[in-house]
Amino acid sequence: MSTLVGAPPTASPALSTAAPNPRPFRLVRHSLALAKRSLIKTWRTPEALIDVTLQPVLFLVIFVYVFGGAVAGSTHDYLQFLLPGILAQTIATGAIAIGVNLNTDIAKGIFDRFRSLPIPRSAPLVGAVLGDVVRYVIVTVSTLAIGYLMGFRIETDPFRAIAGCLLAVLFALCLSWLPVYVSMKVRTPGAVQGLMFALIMPLSFASNVFVAADTLPGWMRAFVDVNPMTHLVDSVRGLFLGTPLGSHVWWTLAWCVGFVAVFMPLALRAYRRKI
Repeated sequence: MSTLVGAPPTASPALSTAAPNPRPFRLVRHSLALAKRSLIKTWRTPEALIDVTLQPVLFLVIFVYVFGGAVAGSTHDYLQFLLPGILAQTIATGAIAIGVNLNTDIAKGIFDRFRSLPIPRSAPLVGAVLGDVVRYVIVTVSTLAIGYLMGFRIETDPFRAIAGCLLAVLFALCLSWLPVYVSMKVRTPGAVQGLMFALIMPLSFASNVFVAADTLPGWMRAFVDVNPMTHLVDSVRGLFLGTPLGSHVWWTLAWCVGFVAVFMPLALRAYRRKI
């Protein structure tokens, strides 16, 4: 009696095909998709842009017309001096919103949904930071627009002016990793806002935003000289008004690298632990 020997079983194509390797730039692709979500959310809640549209207007009008004559002897001269500082201050305080929004999303369970999706774990944070670039562009445009209506004029060429705007936006993007990290460590959106204002306001006022650094007390100058806001303001003033740049641009870029190198890994680590 012959024995029928069957052919060895073959795996079905669905089982034999190896899982595809991750596509290149997978993190970038998913981060951009989540950045688009942030933009749609901002578009549907335009009141969230009050801090980057109304705040620079209020600061410029109040400080120029109330303090301009006393500080600089002329409202126009003080406007020329003040506007780059107000741009730097407003773009820094505008970064606080990303921490508040992320903390709110985590409390609502939105990030639990992200965790169930086949996306890189860091994509929600990177996408949120990339989506905030629109806020920083808006604050730059609105500050320059109200400044021009009040009489501010750029005294260099358009290329340097654009470079000053891009440097300010880059600084805000890098600085935003600090509130992202804070949002992963505290419990409520109000705590994020309070803590970040406590950090940002000393950087803004203990700098050359409102007055020249050489008019400040000597003990304060030691902090002012290393303050990242001071380097950003001097960089923007140099690119807008033609004042000496020195090494301020390089120091500003170094601070940008430092913010990302320190707070981005801390934020991602805290995010993985939190969810």
